[in-house]
Amino acid sequence: MKALVEKQQAQLNQQQQDLQQLHTALNQLQSQQTQQQTQIQQTQQAQAHIAAAAPAATTPTFTTAPGLQVAFHGFIDATAFSQTRSFTYGNGQNAEFPIPGTPGDLSGVDVRNTRFMFDLTGAKIAGNWTGGAHLEMDFFGGNNGTGGYSVEQPLPRLRQAYMVMENPVTGSTIKIGQMWDLIFPLDNLPDSISHLAFPLGYGTGIIGWRFPGIIYSQLLNKPTGGPQWEFDLGAFEGTWDGPGSPINYVSAGNAGFRPQIEAKLHVLQENEWMAFLAGHWSQINLAGVGDTEPTPIRRQFSSTAIELGGRWTPGPWVFKSAIYDGQGIGQIFGDLSQFGDIRDKGGYLEGGYKFTPHWSAYTTYTVAEPDSHQVIEWLNNGSTGLLKDRQVSASVRYTVGSYAFALEAIHALLDTTTNGHTRLSTSGNQVNLSAMYTF
Repeated sequence: MKALVEKQQAQLNQQQQDLQQLHTALNQLQSQQTQQQTQIQQTQQAQAHIAAAAPAATTPTFTTAPGLQVAFHGFIDATAFSQTRSFTYGNGQNAEFPIPGTPGDLSGVDVRNTRFMFDLTGAKIAGNWTGGAHLEMDFFGGNNGTGGYSVEQPLPRLRQAYMVMENPVTGSTIKIGQMWDLIFPLDNLPDSISHLAFPLGYGTGIIGWRFPGIIYSQLLNKPTGGPQWEFDLGAFEGTWDGPGSPINYVSAGNAGFRPQIEAKLHVLQENEWMAFLAGHWSQINLAGVGDTEPTPIRRQFSSTAIELGGRWTPGPWVFKSAIYDGQGIGQIFGDLSQFGDIRDKGGYLEGGYKFTPHWSAYTTYTVAEPDSHQVIEWLNNGSTGLLKDRQVSASVRYTVGSYAFALEAIHALLDTTTNGHTRLSTSGNQVNLSAMYTF
């Protein structure tokens, strides 16, 4: 019996020791938990202080459809210039040919070429068709006010806004919206970093304009290392400088829904040469949309043009050219922007040389010569008496990375008449220094 009691006492003592050890472990665990809670509280307080000092975070809201890609790009362009007189279309970065009778030298700094472009690509449509869009604007939309501070507040201007649908299997592309017409040599313009929105020779050797419309493009052969052929067909909104409102769809170019029809055949040998042939047709009804306006000279006539151009880049040399012949093409910047049944012919030629990867030089000659008899015939009925303009430019450019700097000189000579008998020659010069950053 005694032995049994001693054994039970020993077991009880062991249980008491185990309970004591468990109690000690629980105290240690509780202490650790208390320390951890303290550290967590300190961390949360520190994070709260940081969050209070930092800007409030925003939840991303921009999303795209599967496969859709978005690109934002453009350039910042600044031009310091000096001129001997005022120019048509404006001064600075949109100066083209001189205005007779404007006195005195003028100078300034122009940044309106600055441009922003958004491109969306890769949206799925159906089958092999994918889609996207292009939105583009610069700052030639006028100025905010007319006072002493307005020149520093140029307004945005919509340039292009169109949707794209393309099928890489068939080589077909459809564009719908506002874009350059096919007569404008978009991929073959004279080189300049001062004259971008208004290229060198624009309206005085280079024709074309942006219109709402539709373009269907078709690759005619698959790329095999040889020349790539492409055919474009487009229909664009009609327009004319009255009668009626050209900004309310009731001008003579809109009468009876007369779209401008254009076609272009384009061939390209990558990094070597390019050539194109383009045609334009539309019909002008000077009686207007209501068919009630008085009609000077002729009631109705066709607007037609044909243009041939190309580019050749042998080694460090660059040669570009385009020539046109047209009739009644004021709405596409022909006829020196005069509106009438006036024949016009003109074009441009450019030569350039790349001395090094950074240094290059260019010289350009442009000319536009409307038929003088028809200019006089339509005088004060859409014609302003502009007979012929010649423009010569030369520039030296330095490029490094995304930056470009250029010194450029422009000389223009314009022949005019005010009465059909006398002739006046007006010259104008511009010297400019430009800087551009492309992103």
